[in-house]
Amino acid sequence: MRKNFGAKPWTYPQPVFILATYDENGIPDAMNAAWGGISDDKELTMCISASHKTTANILARKAFTVSMATAEQVVACDYVGIESGKRVPDKLEKTGWHLTRSEFVDAPLVEELPMAVECRLVSYDPESCRLVGEIVNVSADESVLDADGKIDPDKLQPITFDPIHNVYRTLGQAVGHAFQDGAKLK
Repeated sequence: MRKNFGAKPWTYPQPVFILATYDENGIPDAMNAAWGGISDDKELTMCISASHKTTANILARKAFTVSMATAEQVVACDYVGIESGKRVPDKLEKTGWHLTRSEFVDAPLVEELPMAVECRLVSYDPESCRLVGEIVNVSADESVLDADGKIDPDKLQPITFDPIHNVYRTLGQAVGHAFQDGAKLK
């Protein structure tokens, strides 16, 4: 028997994304966001409120990076989600993060977050809070690559948001092979 919960913003997993931007003066900012994902081959869509400093920065600079939050950086990743850049303009100093400018878009990369999707703004609807970015590049630190030069999720240790219990979780073990296992039923 199923239990009904009504309309809730609950899915598993919900990736934890760290959006990083520069403001009009070149000061870096970052925020934690869980409502988003890939929406086309070269497109990422997020739901972020117009009230965020990060949103204003994206609209001004037309670019942002989306790093995968990691287990190792969970405290700093949570902090950038609970502290406002409007209230604390230098909030990134408390994270201890080191930033470098993306080679591809006008936005910073967080060195301590080893995987990022670098995006140009496509559109933003303040009514629905839907932000769409064109994926220009995906970058990853060599420390999270496997022997074949591909991103290894076991090394990356990305975290997900559990919206029901308000906790962060790591991804689990591999349980199957995509585009192969289902062939057994053909």
